[in-house]
Amino acid sequence: MATLATTTEKKQLTSPEDRDRDKEKDKAADRRPQRSRADDKFKVFSGTANEPLADEVCAFLGLARGQAVISRFSDGEAYVQLQENVRGADVFVMQSTCRRILDSGKITSVDEHLMELLLIMDALKRASARRITAVIPYFGYARQDRKDKPRAPISAKLVADLLTTAGANRALIVDLHAPQLQGFFNIPVDHLFASPVLVDHFKRLNLPNLTVVSPDAGGVERARFFAKKMDAALAIVDKRRVEVNVAEVMNVIGDVRGRTCLVIDDLIDTAGTLVKTASALMDSGASAVYTCCSHPVLSGPAVQNISLSCIKEVVVTNTVPLGEAAKLEPKIKVLSIAGLIGRAIQSIHEETSVSKLFL
Repeated sequence: MATLATTTEKKQLTSPEDRDRDKEKDKAADRRPQRSRADDKFKVFSGTANEPLADEVCAFLGLARGQAVISRFSDGEAYVQLQENVRGADVFVMQSTCRRILDSGKITSVDEHLMELLLIMDALKRASARRITAVIPYFGYARQDRKDKPRAPISAKLVADLLTTAGANRALIVDLHAPQLQGFFNIPVDHLFASPVLVDHFKRLNLPNLTVVSPDAGGVERARFFAKKMDAALAIVDKRRVEVNVAEVMNVIGDVRGRTCLVIDDLIDTAGTLVKTASALMDSGASAVYTCCSHPVLSGPAVQNISLSCIKEVVVTNTVPLGEAAKLEPKIKVLSIAGLIGRAIQSIHEETSVSKLFL
């Protein structure tokens, strides 16, 4: 008499090779763009901070980006008007709170893009959108997360409150500076990590004798996760910050002699810390230094610092758009996280698990 095997029993009967092959098929399916959708209650809008990334995400989802007019009065005051019906819609608003260097050379500020995000969400709220999700690939005020000096604001908390007041029902953020910042929000926060995209890249490079390095004590958890995925050793650089954007590297904790080092951080701002970290590793006997981060802020002399450093390659994602100088720098390589954000948006819209993106 024939018996039926349960799903669990079927998995047990499958060989490890078959299971690995199935996982690779699932990953490949996840990377493929979705078919065009006819769901008029599912919309993605974007501010002007990083429109190319928004277009990539919309192409992955098979959606046309929501139409809106975003302009400025002669005094710089922002103006927003939605150009399509959003009543009862599940709306996602993509905007990084970062600066942007335009082709004309003009630089638009962090605050301009934050204001655009707030105005778009207020417009959606007043137009009766059913749910508004703020999709923030780079949350710009995350470093100001505590009172580190007397009479200083906690800016990250203020921005979180502003997003809620403007109408956000939930937030989707990539690589917060500190995971506990989720507690600043009084709405659900889905915290994405760019690590899967970065891990895939470095696995393909197959770097010899790899040691993953955290540039400070605060990034140890991120580096440990990366080292586990890469099956690599772990080291830490102990540093002391002497003033804003200036760090003095003290010493390397761990053996890096004769090893290829991969420094991982959440963002690169002026690249001063990064260059000093790479120098400390080379002085300790490292054979080569690679670096990676989620958010290439790259302000001030960052590109020049990277160009003149001993770093072989800096791998970043497109959460922040690069300026022309960064695009032309051969040491800087950009990976797209459009597929990762697109799958997260799809999961939120369909009310399925987002955590499956990290398995």
